[in-house]
Amino acid sequence: MKIREHDIIILGSGLAGLRAALQIAIEGKGKIDLAIVSKVQLMRSHSVSAEGGTAGAIRQDEGDSLELHAWDLIKGSDFLADQDAVWKYVNRMPYEILLLDRLGMPWSRRPDGKIATRYFGGQTFPRTAYAGDKTGFFAMQTLYDSLQKYTDRFTRYDEFFTTHIIVGEDKTFRAIVGIFLPEGETYVLRAKALIIATGSAIRMYGFTTMAFSGTGDGVAMAYRIGIPIKDMEFMQFHPTGIVPSGILLTEGARGEGGYLINNKGERFMKRYAEKFMELAPRDITSRAIMSEIEEGRGFKGPNNLDYVLLDIRHLGKEKILTRLPLVRELSMRLIGVDPIKEPIPIRPVAHYMMGGIDTDLEGRTIYEGIWAIGECACVSVHGANRLGSNATAECLAWGYFAGNDASKFVMEKELKELPTEKVENAQKEIEEILNKNGNENQYEIRKELWETMDKYVGVYRDKIGLEKALDKIRELKRRWKDIKILDKDLIYNTELMNAIELKNMLDLAEVVVEGALLREESRGAHYRRDFPKRDDENWLKHTIATYDQKEDKPKLDYKPVKILYWKPVERKY
Repeated sequence: MKIREHDIIILGSGLAGLRAALQIAIEGKGKIDLAIVSKVQLMRSHSVSAEGGTAGAIRQDEGDSLELHAWDLIKGSDFLADQDAVWKYVNRMPYEILLLDRLGMPWSRRPDGKIATRYFGGQTFPRTAYAGDKTGFFAMQTLYDSLQKYTDRFTRYDEFFTTHIIVGEDKTFRAIVGIFLPEGETYVLRAKALIIATGSAIRMYGFTTMAFSGTGDGVAMAYRIGIPIKDMEFMQFHPTGIVPSGILLTEGARGEGGYLINNKGERFMKRYAEKFMELAPRDITSRAIMSEIEEGRGFKGPNNLDYVLLDIRHLGKEKILTRLPLVRELSMRLIGVDPIKEPIPIRPVAHYMMGGIDTDLEGRTIYEGIWAIGECACVSVHGANRLGSNATAECLAWGYFAGNDASKFVMEKELKELPTEKVENAQKEIEEILNKNGNENQYEIRKELWETMDKYVGVYRDKIGLEKALDKIRELKRRWKDIKILDKDLIYNTELMNAIELKNMLDLAEVVVEGALLREESRGAHYRRDFPKRDDENWLKHTIATYDQKEDKPKLDYKPVKILYWKPVERKY
């Protein structure tokens, strides 16, 4: 076991992690020793897959405003967003978009040279800045390039698989433990502060836009040491996943004017959101598509993946090639469809996790020295339903906030003693999993988890299905204890990684399903057929899950939503 020391560890190297790293490098002025830890190669984080854009009120001289941006988010969230967090966020975002511009981000431009913006679902003003339909990729490149000016201020740990977060008895951060895969060595990285930026857990679904790396490791590790996680039942389904792979086709396709078409040739969204049509929020649009399919107005697809069509032919070849080149590339490569000539088969796909690690407005958790930012965190800006183009934006905003806050924190703190017994226990847990020699196949367990989540915890839910899902997940958790690991080496042991990732997904799936079962209402992305109405009297509150170590299951509680400026009203689009 090797031990290394730093001042701050950033766990995760996507947009949130890189934005925090850049802020710390700047604020620290060479006095902060930073470690960037990623289980993949640094530029392989899933943020590179973000396509459509980044939201911010940069057109206030043309009719947009911070208030409009905030209202759109709060209404879009089905009033579960904390309004103090929303206000902090919308105030920061114009600066983040312009900062990226200064750093060299190749934003698409209007004819007058200003940054181009377009509509996204639920927006009352076109405030989504974009770089073609590869916004996440270019934002990652821009932040990475900017970090190269500060290579003397940080250490990279690429392909470092973190397994444990170590805290002291006083609930202060001390270290992380993990496997440095190229060496096959267990490492302990000590630091004064940890920023968790590990992204999504939505790989617990089978039909999903998420990379295989999106297994919720940071959320699960935080949960198991006693940090509360919030609103995990709210999983977003993006309306336009390409059939049959589930790979994302950006909302920018509809923002540019694309149509959703059923098997009768109708633009069916007029039945569900007459004013906003294809640019209704994602929860409403996804339910509309599933209703069309269930009522027989979809097309028969492979593997029971029936679909409707996304039609952008009328946009013309030039607009598709300049503003939606990735949509065309993906369609042609994956299914042989050229969207200049043919519509694209799509259906709702598991996409984003509105819930996550519970934090305050700076990204701090209840444990001193631990922050969480990006998709793994829940501050909560998105509430029950995120509006498109606000995920990349949240990563940038809280990368800035937490980067600043953690920098100030470590300047005033000393490195605390390492709890050797906890480190030794972490090492033993790794060895116990490595030496498992049971009768269960972990890949069959993962397959059954995917099937369960896809079938029972999707766009539409009900009590009977959720109870079946919860029983199944608990069965899979028991079976996981009896898996077999054949590879006994630690060098690039993907079998061991997959086993630990599966445990993380099973633990979090249990929280998702139990929270969904108890929430007897429909709000945002959580739609109960047996409770189809929103119930503000009983359910205008956040779900808080803490880990019961003795029972190995979540304990659920609730806390109020912060309603400061706008009272809940009926959502109409």
